[in-house]
Amino acid sequence: MRALVSGGTSGIGAATCLRIAEAALARGEQPMIAVCGNESNSSQEQVVRSIQSLGGTAIALAGDLGDPEVPSKLVAAAVAEFGGLDALVANAGIASPGAICDVSIEDWDDMFSVNLRGAWLLAKASHPHLRDSRGSACFTSSMSGQLPHAGSGAYSPSKAALTMLAQTLALEWAPDGIRVNVVSPGMTHTRMTEKMYEDPQIKKAREDIIPLSRIGDPKDIANVIEFLVGPLSGYVTGQDICVDGGFSKSILSHIPGRPSSKS
Repeated sequence: MRALVSGGTSGIGAATCLRIAEAALARGEQPMIAVCGNESNSSQEQVVRSIQSLGGTAIALAGDLGDPEVPSKLVAAAVAEFGGLDALVANAGIASPGAICDVSIEDWDDMFSVNLRGAWLLAKASHPHLRDSRGSACFTSSMSGQLPHAGSGAYSPSKAALTMLAQTLALEWAPDGIRVNVVSPGMTHTRMTEKMYEDPQIKKAREDIIPLSRIGDPKDIANVIEFLVGPLSGYVTGQDICVDGGFSKSILSHIPGRPSSKS
């Protein structure tokens, strides 16, 4: 399994790198993982070492996905090292909360350049290699891409667009034998949410509205991503799987009272 994972240095991306490596080894395959990050740092080095300690191959690649020249360079470097590509995980994303009318043009463009354009350019550069391997791609969107999230600035619109991008690619790439799917995390412990969950009141308030009564772990999301890029999902494409402990399906449960024809 030769995979490139953007945003692979921490949180969901790091957990995905390790999960893909573990699953490949369990199948008797040699995992080759390109751990991509915005910049080289100790977290990225730790992910690479962890994969290597499992018996896999890993390389560290760095670059700002907001720069349109970077995505193709990351893909080219991974392909040069591994001799091809079996899976793309477009996971990198940024967030900046705020009311839509308060978002600056600069913040709007930054959000869309990383969350959407960066993923599109990664996919575009990966396409010939995934076609050769009849591989797969998974895009990390968000439940905020499925449901409007007031106060999330450009995040919710950018993730909705990312989901549609992936599902369009699923149809366009299906004749090439390439599967494309989306995972939409719900409330999850990540570097972006770390500070927020240090507030016990916010953490408990969020846990109280999740049917499974806990905040998601990056491994919860990584398990689904690995399934979607792995061989067990060979007949699955164009899907958007929400991994949120049941939250997004529980909206009606919060409505007080229940109608009855017997009253």
